[in-house]
Amino acid sequence: MGFMVNTQNEGGSGNHSWGCLRNLVRRKQVDSSNGKTETHHHQQLAKALTFPHLIAIGVYILVGTVAREHSGPALAFSFLIAGISAALSAFCYAELSSRFPSAGSAYHYSYICIGEGVAWLIGWALILEYTIGGATVARGISPNLAMIFGGEDSLPTILARHQIPGLDIVVDPCAAVLVFIVTGLLCLGVKESTFAQGIVTTANVFVMLFVIVVGSYLCFKTGWVGYELPTGYFPYGVNGMLTGSATVFFAYIGFDSVASMAEEVKNPQRDLPLGIGLSLMLCCLLYMMVSVVIVGLVPYYAMDPDTPISSAFASHGIQWAAYLITLGAVMALCSVLMGSILPQPRILMAMARDGLLPSFFSNVNQRTQVPINGTITTGVCVAILAFFMDVSQLAGMVSVGTLVAFTMVAISVLIVRYVPPDEVPLPSSLQENSSSHVGTSSSSKQPLLCKVDASIVDKGKAQGDWVLNKVNRRKLAGWSIIFTCIGNFLLSYPASCFLLPGLLRYSLCGVGGLFLLVGLIVLSCIDQDDARHSFGHSGGFICPFVPLLPIVCILINMYLLVNLGAATWARVSVWLFIGVLVYIFYGRRNSSLVNAVYVSTAHVQEIGGTSGHSLA
Repeated sequence: MGFMVNTQNEGGSGNHSWGCLRNLVRRKQVDSSNGKTETHHHQQLAKALTFPHLIAIGVYILVGTVAREHSGPALAFSFLIAGISAALSAFCYAELSSRFPSAGSAYHYSYICIGEGVAWLIGWALILEYTIGGATVARGISPNLAMIFGGEDSLPTILARHQIPGLDIVVDPCAAVLVFIVTGLLCLGVKESTFAQGIVTTANVFVMLFVIVVGSYLCFKTGWVGYELPTGYFPYGVNGMLTGSATVFFAYIGFDSVASMAEEVKNPQRDLPLGIGLSLMLCCLLYMMVSVVIVGLVPYYAMDPDTPISSAFASHGIQWAAYLITLGAVMALCSVLMGSILPQPRILMAMARDGLLPSFFSNVNQRTQVPINGTITTGVCVAILAFFMDVSQLAGMVSVGTLVAFTMVAISVLIVRYVPPDEVPLPSSLQENSSSHVGTSSSSKQPLLCKVDASIVDKGKAQGDWVLNKVNRRKLAGWSIIFTCIGNFLLSYPASCFLLPGLLRYSLCGVGGLFLLVGLIVLSCIDQDDARHSFGHSGGFICPFVPLLPIVCILINMYLLVNLGAATWARVSVWLFIGVLVYIFYGRRNSSLVNAVYVSTAHVQEIGGTSGHSLA
């Protein structure tokens, strides 16, 4: 008998299917839970960032895009609701990023808490999100840049858009050139690139403050004409306001980029929660104030859907302000382009470190300490996509990766609190060094680590009721989390699918609500696992109001997911299917956990200390 023998290689053809299923749920060890357990095998990224750098990365300001008409004069409320929704995810991100401060963001957290299969799909979806998001932003820069130089056809011929004869393809050289410039800047080093991004973000904030101050003066001068309407503040009703919230929600996703930079932060326990929280708060305040002013300047029905802010100022005779705001839009788009490309090489590097992608992507440049191969590959792919394709119709696919990642991060918080993994893979170095302390079993080819002390067995028998209660508590918590997730889906899908018969819709909503309520009550009544205090880094941010906050976060994200539309899901399904094939034929076989030896988390430190002593 031993503390562990849990391997991935199951003998016999009858166990082959079970072995494949186990591949999907195998979980990796926390990289930083005990110093440099695993990370010494990898080239390290530069720890050069503090929370001001993180705020520059996390503030996404699209001056000419986010302040459009979505819900009439209630636009500010739409931004407020979206900000509150994003804050729920931000709380979850803040805890996990400080517990597990390594590159990879939601992919990394899911691999530790849920399993390899879910982590792979999240990583694969995030690759799509950042690639399409970057290409979409890049294609939006050239029209704004042309307006600064005098009009649509004012750019030099070599940079202007052209339609390929005989093909319905409009190429955008300016977008591709800007992507290559940003990629080159990112290759210089993370501190240098975030410093440049900070300068651009600061300029964006000043443009927003200009809009707020001058716009408020004009509103007081004209009497806030946009609010003096017979239709009131909610011309489209509460549903219109909620629809607007779903539309502007993705203006707040900059903190996902912040979390992906965790490995490069000097003090992640302090700076990551600060960077996530302050960037989200700054975005929410600026968005709300700008929307209040713009709706007050021009009635919502008279707004220009493409350039709402600059056109609002132009309508009041301040044409010069339109040029300043357009310049702000260009800088904002360049900042967002940098923020879209910056996280993806870190995702690729994390997946390559785990063996799920070729090691080519894990290469870190010795001088600049950035994942150079992943950065260049990402830049080339985004530039090609931005050059050849009008990706605006694919923009909805960005939402899938974001919302799935947010959902899994919230689920991971519940797992860390109630059922943290009780077995982790032993690092290969400790497996080799602990061979002298290992016995073998006739029924297994894998070693049994450390014989069980008789006193421990006696203690377990003496406290049999306590052991049984702990096991039952973990099982009850695990099933409650599963019931909660099922209930969230059963409540979200029929609530937004009006094609279902009324009786079926209400029945599914009732069942989903019951599952959700039961799961919430059970999780609220039982104690959280004591192992949560030692799982990952301690001393960081702790998400409040667990389990209520993560469960509400899951519900909101699932509701937004099911509202993305069939066309978006059809496109995403093709990408995910390709990802499944890549995982089956490459990732599953090359995973770093293929021959992993699993040991109880309570004895990882003991084995590491024994091995270190024997080496000394």
